[in-house]
Amino acid sequence: MSQIFHPVANTIAKVTIFGGVFFVAGLIAIAYVIVRSPYTTRANVIVEQPVPFSHEHHVSGLGIDCRYCHASVETSANAGMPPTATCMTCHSQIWNQSPVLAPVRDSFQTNTPIQWNRVYNLPDFVYFDHSIHVAKGVGCVTCHGRVDKMPLTSKAVSLQMGWCLGCHRDPAQYLRPVDQVFNMDWQPAGGDQRALGNQLMQQYHILSVKQMTDCYTCHR
Repeated sequence: MSQIFHPVANTIAKVTIFGGVFFVAGLIAIAYVIVRSPYTTRANVIVEQPVPFSHEHHVSGLGIDCRYCHASVETSANAGMPPTATCMTCHSQIWNQSPVLAPVRDSFQTNTPIQWNRVYNLPDFVYFDHSIHVAKGVGCVTCHGRVDKMPLTSKAVSLQMGWCLGCHRDPAQYLRPVDQVFNMDWQPAGGDQRALGNQLMQQYHILSVKQMTDCYTCHR
């Protein structure tokens, strides 16, 4: 009986099958990298603003506390954006003729808020409350990075669910005394964050890690 296919066909079939497996695995790997890359997360990508506000200048240079501008961060789910009147407290006297600050002056004169572009923007299906994180000793640096060293503001972390769960599963590695939440330079005494974090978990009554990783905690 004559053979229909040449013996080489077996080799080609095997190469095609294994090649297909590696091709699919490669596509999955590429998709994984893209999903976690700044292209998707926008982490460390400068967001253009109507006014090139420098946290580095205002925080490090002038020593302005976060709460001076983000006044509701301790009491509200939202950190809040400062009204233009807050900016004009200084800029009615300082750089009051600067072309760069023209949008600030126009906003104040017309009583029209400046349309800032969001740097941190969670999906609508995610519930997040700034006030509870501040009350439990989560420092600004943990989520926002060293904004005091950012001439222009960018998102410091991915904010993907896995990143948030990393903290919720092991909060002790991030906690600090409440009076140090806004201190960008704070470091645990003796460098033992784990010991301090475990102590603060008891002090702040953070006892149920299971509850913090429950779906309902963030998706209500």
